[in-house]
Amino acid sequence: MAAENSKQFWKRSAKLPGSIQPVYGAQHPPLDPRLTKNFIKERSKVNAIPLKNKKASSFHEFARNTSDAWDIGDDEEEDFSSPSFQTLNSKVALATAAQVLENHSKLRLKPERSQSTTSDVPASYKVIKSSSDAQLSRNSSDTCLRNTLHKQQSLPLRPIIPLVARISDQNASGAPPMTVREKTRLEKFRQLLSSHNTDLDELRKCSWPGVPREVRPVTWRLLSVSSTYSVEKHELTQPFLPDEGYLPANTERRKLTLQRKREEYFGFIEQYYDSRNEEHHQDTYRQIHIDIPRTNPLIPLFQQPLVQEIFERILFIWAIRHPASGYVQGINDLVTPFFVVFLSEYVEEDVENFDVTNLSQDILRSIEADSFWCMSKLLDGIQDNYTFAQPGIQKKVKALEELVSRIDEQVHNHFRRYEVEYLQFAFRWMNNLLMRELPLRCTIRLWDTYQSEPEGFSHFHLYVCAAFLIKWRKEILDEEDFQGLLMLLQNLPTIHWGNEEIGLLLAEAYRLKYMFADAPNHYRR
Repeated sequence: MAAENSKQFWKRSAKLPGSIQPVYGAQHPPLDPRLTKNFIKERSKVNAIPLKNKKASSFHEFARNTSDAWDIGDDEEEDFSSPSFQTLNSKVALATAAQVLENHSKLRLKPERSQSTTSDVPASYKVIKSSSDAQLSRNSSDTCLRNTLHKQQSLPLRPIIPLVARISDQNASGAPPMTVREKTRLEKFRQLLSSHNTDLDELRKCSWPGVPREVRPVTWRLLSVSSTYSVEKHELTQPFLPDEGYLPANTERRKLTLQRKREEYFGFIEQYYDSRNEEHHQDTYRQIHIDIPRTNPLIPLFQQPLVQEIFERILFIWAIRHPASGYVQGINDLVTPFFVVFLSEYVEEDVENFDVTNLSQDILRSIEADSFWCMSKLLDGIQDNYTFAQPGIQKKVKALEELVSRIDEQVHNHFRRYEVEYLQFAFRWMNNLLMRELPLRCTIRLWDTYQSEPEGFSHFHLYVCAAFLIKWRKEILDEEDFQGLLMLLQNLPTIHWGNEEIGLLLAEAYRLKYMFADAPNHYRR
C-alpha cells in the first residue's frame, strides 16, 4: 500500500530536477516519443492542473511562491542525495546520448562534403569570404573534428563569461578598430583633460554621449560631484559647482589632491576598520559580509577574495561615516562601476577575467580609495534613498507613477487593472539605479551620461526609468495577469543590450525631461 501511495505521489509531483525534456528546434533531433512515453504521460498530468490554481492572485502570494534571482547561496544546504533527485529514466538518458554522438559523427562528415562541392564550382563563381568568416569556418571545422570525449574532458584556460556578465564595450580590447569619428572624439577628450584648467562644462557636453574607455577614469574623477536634488521642489538644494569634483580641474593640483584624499581614506581604515568586531557594528559588518559575494556573481573578478576584502572596507567605512543611513542592501552594487573603471586604467585585457593579485599594492590602494570617494560623492546626492523608511525612493516611485500616467495612460491603466503597484518593481530600479536590470557594461555607459547631466543620479534617473518602462510597453500589454507582469518586470530581456540601446534610452529620457522637468504640474491630472 505504501509503495502504491509513493507511486501516486510522484505522478502528482512536478518535474524532477535534471529531468530530460524534448527540445524542438534545437541542434539535436527530438527525443523518441516511444522512449519517453512514461515521462510525457506524467508531464501531461501535471499540465492538466487548472491554470487558475497556478496564478498568484496577490503580490504577497506571488512573493511567497518566488524568490529574487540575485539571492544566491540560500540553498546551499539542500540535500541532493535523496532518492527524489536520483529517479531518472536511464533508457531515455542512454537514447539521448546515442543520438548526440550520432549527430556529432554526421557533423564530422559535412566539411568534407562541402569542400568537395566547392572544388567542383568554377573559380569565377566562388564566393570570397571575409577573413572573419574564414576564421569562423575554420574554428567550426576544428570543433567538429575533435573527439567528443576529449572535448568534454578538456577545460578552458579561462572561464567562459556569459553575455550578461561581459563588461567590455566597443572601446575595449579585442573590439573592432576605432572609427575616424571615435578617434576624433578621443583626441578632443585628451586635449580637454591636458589643458591647464579643464573646462568642465565642455567636458560634460563631450561625455554625455559616452566617454572613451581610455580616458574614462580621469573623466569620472573630474565629474564626480556632490549636490542634492529635491523631488518635491524640483530644484537643486546645493549649487552644481565644478570645484566640488573629486579631482580638481587645475592640472597642477591633481597629483597632490589625489595623494591627500587617498591618505585620508586609509587613515579612516586605521581608525575605524578594527571596530567592525565591536558589538554595535557587528550587524552592519555581517550584512556587508553576506552581500558582497552576491555582487555580480557571474563575473569572476568580483569573486576574488582580495576584491571582496576591498569592497568590505569601502562599504564599512562609508557606513560608519554616514550613521543617518548606515549600510543598506543595494549600496554594494554601486561600488562596482567605479571599481571596474579605475581598474581598467591599469589593465589592457578584459577586466572581468583579470587577476588583481598581479597588480602592485600601491595601485590597488589607489583604486580602492578612488572608488570610495567617488561612490561617496554619488551617495551624497541620493542619501535620502537609504535613510529610515527610504523616503527618497518612495517619492521617486510616486513621481514615476505620475509621469507614466501622463505619457502612456494605457500602460498605467493596465497596471491598475491587474493590481500591479509601481513600488513592487520600481523600488529596485531606484534602490540599485537599474544595475540589476542592465548588464554592467550598460551601467558604465549609463553613468557616463549621469555624471554629465546635472543631478543625473537623483533627477535624470527618474526619466530614464520612465523611458525604460515604456520601452517594454508591447510586452507589458501582452501580459494579462499579475504574476506574468511581475515576472516580466523583474526579468526584462536586456542581456544583449549594448551602447546603442543605452543611447536610444537616454535620448528618450532626455526628451521626457525636456517636456516635464520644468513643468511639474504636467504630472498631475
